[in-house]
Amino acid sequence: MRKLANVELNRLDVPGFKKANKTPLILILDNVRSLNNIGSVFRTADAFLITKIYLCGITAQPPHKDIHKTALGATETVAWEYCKSTLEVVTALQQQDVRVVALEQTENATLLHEFNMQPQTTYALVFGNEVKGVDQEVVTASDAVVEIPQFGTKHSLNIAVSVGIAVWEFWNKLPVSRKNTKDG
Repeated sequence: MRKLANVELNRLDVPGFKKANKTPLILILDNVRSLNNIGSVFRTADAFLITKIYLCGITAQPPHKDIHKTALGATETVAWEYCKSTLEVVTALQQQDVRVVALEQTENATLLHEFNMQPQTTYALVFGNEVKGVDQEVVTASDAVVEIPQFGTKHSLNIAVSVGIAVWEFWNKLPVSRKNTKDG
């Protein structure tokens, strides 16, 4: 088996990315501290044609060299917006019929793989601070809470890893996402 060269990957260029149909998935970062984590989220969002990222609270915004270091240019492709209040973003999205889902460990959280997706629905996933998680008022306002099952001793994942796992799970459950791939 031979590794493919970058030119063989048939990746979109920036104008092609901006014109492409997006996955009906929005990411909300609630007070994320690590610039490298933020950059990694941008890169994952680019890989799955995510509609938009909201950077909230203390979450840093591009341009920043440490975000750029891990984003590898994805800050130029993925739509993003800074908002001071995560709760205001959640409320505004809900008024647009977006279903907001917080990723957090709570009582009665649904395990990620057991979460049932509704057809023709746009989802917004909220990811929280590396230490404190998603703010309680945002958890309370969310339409659902999902938890990534974990079986070791730590019971926490890096936010960039959590985004990757959750986006992959949601992308697999969204039938419209498959239309965006070359395998369709």
